[in-house]
Amino acid sequence: MPEAGYEFHQLNVVSLPRRKPLAAARAVATDTRALGRCLSLIGQLAPSAVMGGGGYVAGPVGLAARIRRVPLVLTELDSHLGLTNKLLAPVARRVCLALPIPGTENAPPGRFLITGRPVPPLNTDRASARRRFGVADSETLVVVFGGSLGARSINFAALEAFAGAPFRVLHAAGERDLPLLEERGGAPGPHYDLRGYIDGFVDALVAADLVVARSGGSIFEIALAGKPSILVPYPHATADHQTTNARYLADAGAALIVPDQQLSAERLGSEVGQLLSDPKRMAAMGRAAAGLARPRAAEDIAAEVLAAAG
Repeated sequence: MPEAGYEFHQLNVVSLPRRKPLAAARAVATDTRALGRCLSLIGQLAPSAVMGGGGYVAGPVGLAARIRRVPLVLTELDSHLGLTNKLLAPVARRVCLALPIPGTENAPPGRFLITGRPVPPLNTDRASARRRFGVADSETLVVVFGGSLGARSINFAALEAFAGAPFRVLHAAGERDLPLLEERGGAPGPHYDLRGYIDGFVDALVAADLVVARSGGSIFEIALAGKPSILVPYPHATADHQTTNARYLADAGAALIVPDQQLSAERLGSEVGQLLSDPKRMAAMGRAAAGLARPRAAEDIAAEVLAAAG
């Protein structure tokens, strides 16, 4: 923690997700009980400030903080305000944004602050990161991933596109899809390292020359590592926020976007091949990515909470 003398509590409040219309009354009753529980907990703990991380379960806590006149700080980790944060933002002391969100500039001055999204610390030792994955300094490494579950369209396209690639591939396919990919033949050669999950994944980004990925929260890790990327936004993400995330990098010259419906092995292989054949462009994209990084995001958010606590 950034300061001594503060005590931190996490309130785990049970609330119902969206229900069918017939269950609306029960949902309202449950949410009412959740608000009562939050009011009781805040009364007992007497916090100096409350931080909400978004999501429907944060609603009763934030509302209870408002009723108890406790300063509220919100964090929004996506490229759009979720419903809970949208409702609570007018009564929050500060809303810490991962990315600029259109419309927030019209709010009262100081209400919204772009802090970035907290990410794990970066290991800057590229040589050690490469040794971990058995990649020589002279080899080119393309890292492919799609989140903890994986991204099926990327998984299939990458395996076909890079089957005979003249470079190394480190592919985190996700535990869900790995058995299916192994049934279809698995890694196509010794140059291809196919895994379900990579613990300490930031090392893979440090080791990479180029990244192929979805564009969820991982864009902040890609930026911190200063890597050029080809992003394939998940087409069913809430409010299409992955496309907005990808555009944030692409507009800065840090990434290329391939829409999921246009993804194929041929398209992916062509895009990767063109980038790898242009080292100057790759270097410029990497610098642009690093320019978007906010390595102090966690510290900046913590500072806002402590300032609200007075």
